[in-house]
Amino acid sequence: MKSICFYFKIHQPFRLKRYRFFDIGNDHYYYDDFANDEIINRMAEISYIPMANTLLEMVNNYKGEFKCAVDISGTAIEQLQLYVPEFIDTLKKLADTKCVEFLSGTYAHSLASLEDPEEFMREVKMHDDMIHNLFGVRPKVFANTELIYDDDTATLISAMGYKACLTEGAKHVLGWKSPNYVYTSAAAPQLKILLTNSKLERDISRNFNNPEWAEYPLTADKYMDWIAALPEEEQVVNLYLSMDTFGGFNPASSGIFDFMKALPHFGKQRGLIFATPSEVVKKLKPVGDITVPFPISDVGESRDVSAWKGNDLQREALGKLYAVGERVNLCSDRRLKLDWEYLQSSDHFYYMATGNTAEAAFSPYDSPFSAFTNYMNVLADFIVRVEEQFPEEIGNEELNSLLLTIRNQASEINSLKKEVKTLRTNISNAETKALPKKE
Repeated sequence: MKSICFYFKIHQPFRLKRYRFFDIGNDHYYYDDFANDEIINRMAEISYIPMANTLLEMVNNYKGEFKCAVDISGTAIEQLQLYVPEFIDTLKKLADTKCVEFLSGTYAHSLASLEDPEEFMREVKMHDDMIHNLFGVRPKVFANTELIYDDDTATLISAMGYKACLTEGAKHVLGWKSPNYVYTSAAAPQLKILLTNSKLERDISRNFNNPEWAEYPLTADKYMDWIAALPEEEQVVNLYLSMDTFGGFNPASSGIFDFMKALPHFGKQRGLIFATPSEVVKKLKPVGDITVPFPISDVGESRDVSAWKGNDLQREALGKLYAVGERVNLCSDRRLKLDWEYLQSSDHFYYMATGNTAEAAFSPYDSPFSAFTNYMNVLADFIVRVEEQFPEEIGNEELNSLLLTIRNQASEINSLKKEVKTLRTNISNAETKALPKKE
């Protein structure tokens, strides 16, 4: 039976306020609280809450036969906890059904995988710890920021223990191959690769409410017919969609929520099943491996990372940000560390995009240069604060020595924790054996 795996992405950055050159050194608070409050509340009202309730209804109505996955960033969770805590409660209900899987990812929806492998692994752990603390589950399947992926990233993901990674079914990587199979990474054979079906995603995200589309209107039975008509041997259809698609890009009046509610009914009629990504990789065997020497993503026509690294402005901003990463990680200033997380969000660099990758409708700035100037003003103040704690006079050798000491201490602490756990287990077993046996 062919499996359908829906993934719903939720991300919001902490948007920056207008920060002038003269604010550097005088104002250490960088965020537009009004915009963050307004946007997260509006999206929760028209999209997140009704969509989460729709998913909960689908799971309950079909008694667990409908399953899906949620990919939510740490910065989105923080804003939801602050402004819309009731939505977090709904996500907890979804987690309790055991039919909704939460994916791993970067905490701030960052580009760390392209810039700093150690920072990338730290941020992923931070994200997963938050997911575990809130929803009681530990993610097993990984989805990088905007599905960024290459062979180097695969090696890191596999080393962190994930069983599978979701990425874009990019044509220039797949060639004649279909995205509707499970693959393995050529660079990390233990890591299974799930690929999105971009065409079927666009039919919902871009065309559902488009009267000019040749197939308009899209109905649930028609959509399930298309999936059922795929070659019988094709194993799985992965559909990665921003939750903003539902109620946001496609308003409720378009019928998008009714469309979703009807999918399980028509899918069951056609012998299709809905599954979580963990179920897919456990059940299905890979048909081959894929090699991705250069980073791909699910953004832009070229499906690469030019949306964030395509011009000199973006590369300069990224370079200056990650140049202070090691110093930030040595700091104990909680506010500084929070700013470090928020300034890494990929959105800030996307706003600097030019040419075909730029989508001005999603940017709060008048131009890419305005976005760059505002960000660099903020970053200048941030760097001053970092250097107040760890000045540039501290050379790389001394900095590396500090880092090595900290890492050795962390390893020693982990080793001691394991010894303590073993001793407690042994003591508990000994006490159990020492108890008098009941007659």
